[in-house]
Amino acid sequence: MKQSRVTLSVAALTLATTATDAYAEALPKSTTNGAKQRPNVIFILLDDAGYGDFGCYGQTKIETPNIDALAERGVRFTDMYAGAPVSAPSRCCLMTGLHSGHAQIRSNDEMTERGNVWSIKAMRDNAELEGQAPMAEGTTTLATVMKEAGYTTAMIGKWGLGGPTSKSKPTDMGFDYFYGYLCQRMAQCYYPPYLYNNDVREYTTNPEMDLGDRLDVGADPYDVSSYDKFKGDTYSPDAIYDKIESFIDNNREQEFFLMWTTTIPHSALTAPEEWVAKYVAKFGDEEPVYRGKGYFPTRYPKATYAAMISYLDFQIGKLVASLKAKGLYDNTIIMVTSDNGPTHNAYTNTNWFDCAHPFRSDKGWTKRSLHEGGIRMPFIVAWGDKLRPAVSDYIGYFPDVMPTLCDIAGVKCPQTDGISFLPTLKGKRQPKHDYLYWEFPKFKGGNGWLSVRMGRWKALVEDVADGNTRMQLYDITTDVREENDLAAEYPEVVAAMWSAIQKSHTDANNPLFQLDIKYPTIE
Repeated sequence: MKQSRVTLSVAALTLATTATDAYAEALPKSTTNGAKQRPNVIFILLDDAGYGDFGCYGQTKIETPNIDALAERGVRFTDMYAGAPVSAPSRCCLMTGLHSGHAQIRSNDEMTERGNVWSIKAMRDNAELEGQAPMAEGTTTLATVMKEAGYTTAMIGKWGLGGPTSKSKPTDMGFDYFYGYLCQRMAQCYYPPYLYNNDVREYTTNPEMDLGDRLDVGADPYDVSSYDKFKGDTYSPDAIYDKIESFIDNNREQEFFLMWTTTIPHSALTAPEEWVAKYVAKFGDEEPVYRGKGYFPTRYPKATYAAMISYLDFQIGKLVASLKAKGLYDNTIIMVTSDNGPTHNAYTNTNWFDCAHPFRSDKGWTKRSLHEGGIRMPFIVAWGDKLRPAVSDYIGYFPDVMPTLCDIAGVKCPQTDGISFLPTLKGKRQPKHDYLYWEFPKFKGGNGWLSVRMGRWKALVEDVADGNTRMQLYDITTDVREENDLAAEYPEVVAAMWSAIQKSHTDANNPLFQLDIKYPTIE
């Protein structure tokens, strides 16, 4: 049966047009006597966690009771998206409020022309090999707007937007305090040789190891002790959590904005032994992975992946308990999400866990793709007992975070591609996007992607670098697995999607991020 046509209008295809009288409930600033009125904000960003990796989003094998409790008492978003399908560009979109057609960083750029950037040992000996492509000096970020609003700012975890010799370190970009990894390649080692305390390396006593190291010759891959060479005294998630507690202790009398950018559950799979044992008991024995490229061997890959997520959940539970003990919980907003969808490599079992549930968890449909599994994220906001528990179908993405934080801080927001979702949190009328836009240049097997979410519609163009202009079109409200292409039945929607793409794309300054889009002739 032929489908009815829709009008050739972007606005008519949205759930609602952006309201001109957008609600923005500016919260009061601190009083002159120093009494706190505005809430603290803790933004927890996981690394490569999928939409379906938490119990409150349908996960059945991994236990996340503390994250689930935050969702039960707060607002759980069902249609919130990352800025990009890999780490650096997604974090750039988050930090700047700009989508990937406007953002400075649009893909991972490891700047391999510098030398042996994939060696931990080489990076240790030469700091110029650390870090990814930087943002421009003076870029306005979440941290700069919150700092200017009077908040004390910190990032503790992973940065990934510039190395130690650049002008794009966290301390250059508005953070009063930073602790963790500047470089996302170094962050693949959970027992690192050092972590940065602000701009200074703090060395550990961890054993020397390098990405891609293997088991010793003759070692039994089924013997747990064969993997001891990849462990040390300083497990980075523990060191990171300790600094989080210290920062909160030191700033409990003033308003603070803290980004906890954990590396969990990104490979290499590494977790405390007791947590791995918990899941070995639950899942049973399994085959080790010790021949894969790039990461360290793992005796129990399924158990370790689950252990990593559950251990972070345990730390989040400790954080909540600590905030309550300090009398800060009711005045602290906690946001939990992930930078992009789950990965596929020799170590992870994305399909077995169904990490992108209910979207497809197959290779090519998660991280590094603009399919739903690559960019639709779990997103939870809790605020003590101040929010009415809800499940929200507001359609938003990382560029919305900056306008939301500006509303929370009661300050004017710089120009962004986002809309504040504070009205949703407060149960008020919520302005909506006309559409969301993504582009992703050629990267690791992908030949360039475009995508638009416009109300119930999701458009996708693959192989853009090859000049492809064939658009796929899905009713994403009924076809979450993107299996029924309706482009031929709705040419007006396709035309509106191409119009949105043309309005959203700007040329990137970095040649690696360039995407030469061929626009079709629309009659």
